[in-house]
Amino acid sequence: MAMIRLRGISKVYQLGSMTVQALQPLDLEVERGEFVAIMGPSGSGKSTLMNILGCLDKPTSGLYELDGLPVSSYGEDRLAEVRNRRIGFVFQSFNLLPRLPALQQVELPLAYRGIPRRRELAAGALRELGLADRMSHRPTELSGGQQQRVAIARALVSNPSLILADEPTGALDTATSHEIMEVFRRVNEERGMTVLLVTHESEIAAYARRTIRLRDGVVESDQRNGSRPAPTPGVSA
Repeated sequence: MAMIRLRGISKVYQLGSMTVQALQPLDLEVERGEFVAIMGPSGSGKSTLMNILGCLDKPTSGLYELDGLPVSSYGEDRLAEVRNRRIGFVFQSFNLLPRLPALQQVELPLAYRGIPRRRELAAGALRELGLADRMSHRPTELSGGQQQRVAIARALVSNPSLILADEPTGALDTATSHEIMEVFRRVNEERGMTVLLVTHESEIAAYARRTIRLRDGVVESDQRNGSRPAPTPGVSA
């Protein structure tokens, strides 16, 4: 069974008297353990698609199944539960709380779920991301790459089925971008997590095993990538 199955998914927004078709009816499947990049120009529908995949928005029509669950038919409470238990989010702007140290940032999703041993699990996630010496640091005391690592640790700590990353390197320099992409590569290859990544950079999309290109709300192309880029010299995962 595919982890993600979309059948006839569309999204229409009503802006006053204007109707905007953000997504035309489309079909898509993503298998468990895939690493997929989603690309497309502004207005192509990629952000709308990611919001639907992340259960942050509901499609106007069609079927969305995640891990066999018909989430497109769920109400807000059940969608929130799916987000909390099955999906880890990573954003361009990191979305860290300014006053909390890294350790407490990573504890948050565990606290929402009432999971015991939160501090131990959060510390382990930060150590895995190379931040053992940054656990007490607040976001203003961390570099951009370190902040994104905290955000990735927060997404991974509850062991979700799916990682959704929306332009995760958009606010980073080139070397740090490759460093972060090596983290996603490792998460996918070593932990077998399914990763969907939105990017407008071909160099970043090349880290994925599959690239889906959207245009005007439809899938323009869907192709398997060749060999992944070699690690950038001086950058470790």
